[in-house]
Amino acid sequence: MFRDCCNKFCGNKDTTESQTGPNVSASAQSGSHITAPALTNNNIAGNVHIIHNAPGFTGYHTYSEKTQTSEISSAIHKYKKLICSEYQYVTEYNSLPGEHVLLSERFTQPLILKKHRDPREREEEIRSSGESFHEVLSSRSSENSVHLNSLFDSDGHGISPSSVILQGNSGNGKTFTVQKIMMDWASDDLYKERFDIVFHLKCKEINRIPGKNSLAEILSYSCSLTSDQISQMLQHSPEKVLFIIDGFDELRLTQDIYHTSPNTDLLQKAPPVAILCDLLRGRILSESFLLVTSRSTATDKLSELLKGPQRFSEIMGFSEKRVEEYFQKFFQNEELFRKAYTFVKTNETLFTACSIPVVCWIICTTIQERFRYGADITRGLETTTSIYVDFVSTLLEHHCQGLSQSVSTLLRSLGQLAERGILEQQVLLDEKTVYETISDPSCSPFLCKLLFKRRIHQETMFSFMHLSFQEFFTALYYVLLDEEESQRKLTHIFSIPGSDNSSYSPPRFAAVVQFAFGLLNKHVIHTLRKKHNLVVHPNLQTYLKKWILKQCGSYSDRTLFCLNCLYEIHEDDFVKEVIEAWKSINAYGAVLRRTDCWALLYCSQCCQCIKELLLVDCQLTSEKLFMILPALHKVKQLWITPEDPSDSDLVELIYALLRGQTLSSQHVDIDPRNRKFENYSDGSLSLSFSEEQTRISINPPHRVNQTEHLPSLNLMFPRAGPIDINWTRFFQIIQQEDSDALMSVLFSSSTLKKMDMHVNCLSKKWSVWALHIIQNCSSLTELKVYATFLLEEGIKLLQRSRTRPACIMSFEGLKNAHVMMTVNSAATRP
Repeated sequence: MFRDCCNKFCGNKDTTESQTGPNVSASAQSGSHITAPALTNNNIAGNVHIIHNAPGFTGYHTYSEKTQTSEISSAIHKYKKLICSEYQYVTEYNSLPGEHVLLSERFTQPLILKKHRDPREREEEIRSSGESFHEVLSSRSSENSVHLNSLFDSDGHGISPSSVILQGNSGNGKTFTVQKIMMDWASDDLYKERFDIVFHLKCKEINRIPGKNSLAEILSYSCSLTSDQISQMLQHSPEKVLFIIDGFDELRLTQDIYHTSPNTDLLQKAPPVAILCDLLRGRILSESFLLVTSRSTATDKLSELLKGPQRFSEIMGFSEKRVEEYFQKFFQNEELFRKAYTFVKTNETLFTACSIPVVCWIICTTIQERFRYGADITRGLETTTSIYVDFVSTLLEHHCQGLSQSVSTLLRSLGQLAERGILEQQVLLDEKTVYETISDPSCSPFLCKLLFKRRIHQETMFSFMHLSFQEFFTALYYVLLDEEESQRKLTHIFSIPGSDNSSYSPPRFAAVVQFAFGLLNKHVIHTLRKKHNLVVHPNLQTYLKKWILKQCGSYSDRTLFCLNCLYEIHEDDFVKEVIEAWKSINAYGAVLRRTDCWALLYCSQCCQCIKELLLVDCQLTSEKLFMILPALHKVKQLWITPEDPSDSDLVELIYALLRGQTLSSQHVDIDPRNRKFENYSDGSLSLSFSEEQTRISINPPHRVNQTEHLPSLNLMFPRAGPIDINWTRFFQIIQQEDSDALMSVLFSSSTLKKMDMHVNCLSKKWSVWALHIIQNCSSLTELKVYATFLLEEGIKLLQRSRTRPACIMSFEGLKNAHVMMTVNSAATRP
């Protein structure tokens, strides 16, 4: 064939060559193929399509070929430099003109899965929250995650994809990921050997390109290269070209796009959307590679258009580790990062939502603003509801182009759909139900479209991004109704009992109620009206106030729920009125979450005094105790049962109560629950403050059935005087059960005025111990010894010993089974 002729021709020594290369003439019948090495000076007859650089041919290259290759390489090098310059910056949603941040300070690798999940897995992801949610994500990533550098790797069968679908919800980081890929390729950090050239096409921009254009002309709209340069690159090595097509769901496809005549020529002009669809189908540059991002609502359409072999992947957002990394990058200050991240991690709902990168950005931006103005983040971040409102506003403004209905209509429809699912306890919503409520679900950035296998068919279902968003939209729907209908809906959802069917427990849909309270915050109401022209009836707050006043103090099971409702509404005067009317905040037996601690802390900041607070057997860990410390000095009657507190925990607790004391009187009972030590009785600690004195009572823990152990002590100090005991050392000694060391700590106090000690038996040991205290503690004016049994040896020792005149000592107890004896030291002195 002609290839052999060419080889002979090239090998002929008598062949005369010019600078422009050899002259080749060729002719072909219609339908035949010619492969030739010559690129210039060709004289070809017949209907022939030239394939440049045909695969497998490594023959002669002319001078002009080398020149062309050099020009292409130079153009690509310049293109990469411009990509690096342009893509190294990020313009954020709130950036002022000329403002930007480095991509490296924001981009955090999201979790990308390469596997479809079944309904059970999807439901588990949607329903779980907090740390359990991130554990679910972690379990998904262990086997099925993929990194950016391996998106085009071959699978287990050795098949490499020509097209990769990168699916993700709105705000999950698809566009950021594309920017990172472009930046890394241009920096030779990604796909250096695989792709010579990478083009980035934004579907939003393609919609705006007028008239008819060739592919090269379309590409020139979005990059620094001319259409001629692009044509040369695409023809030079199409198998080394990657097209990244971002936002397929935003492409304005019409039904006739499936029936248009194909465009197969690189230089052929047609409407930009038609050209793009032919590129996706592989009709143009079939050897090239494609990476296409899309929301789930358009993935099935994309798959129908896209050439094969295809690979599916999905951006899941941030894992727990990546959330932490994002916060670190954002703040670039260890102290601010730690404060912000700790705060968010304590809020289960927000911590779950942080898997969505846009939510991470909203939270960090909000906290950063509070730090800048020196505000307390517990007040500044405000509420879960406010973050969700900001997220919804961001998506409506930046991810909702081409909406065919008003924002109020869309939100009302979403709310009706959300309510239906909530009341039926469904998070996976069937296609029929969705289309009955929402005219065009594909336009909503808040819905996810899910495809599942059902026997021999596919089934389409929808869901909200997470259950918390379904709850939010239900609450939003309720507060935007007219007054009468809104109150009717809220009354109904209040009345639905919890999972135990008890009217005493929080409502089954407590999160919906809390979001409803949050939506009645005056700043949130202002945002809804200003940004979206949404109106909340002013009388609704009065209705909710009356309702929560009835709940407060009624049942301990509803206490924490009510505190969270108050936190969400975040109206100081409203909260102050409720707390002052609340006789006893009783959380006995409830599971205290870190979110509840923030709510309690905020509520305490709104008032001067809390009448009574009981946090008994509610899993009060050291972390949670530390969170609520600033609130405890405001409680008149406090009873807490911290779990396995360390010595330092108890010291911090005592100092927090002493330093912040503002009440005229206060009583605090602390009964630690020590799970670590078997066969030990739980000790206790109580503090009482009056206008005259401070009383600290300590009942040390001891072994069960131990006959002799440290005495229980009541220590009394003047109210105004400093309490100068080394409490850290004090509690260490109690754990060590060292009575001599305990005595030396008490000696060191210069403000201890009175002391009561309780022992089981007044033995010689404890009589000596009491006498040493009197003789060495110069500030002590009174010592009382209470014993269950008074032993003769102890009585005689006390009666014969001299005591300090300024200190009165007395002892009391049973001398035998029937005789109570009380002796005052003043009567026993010789």
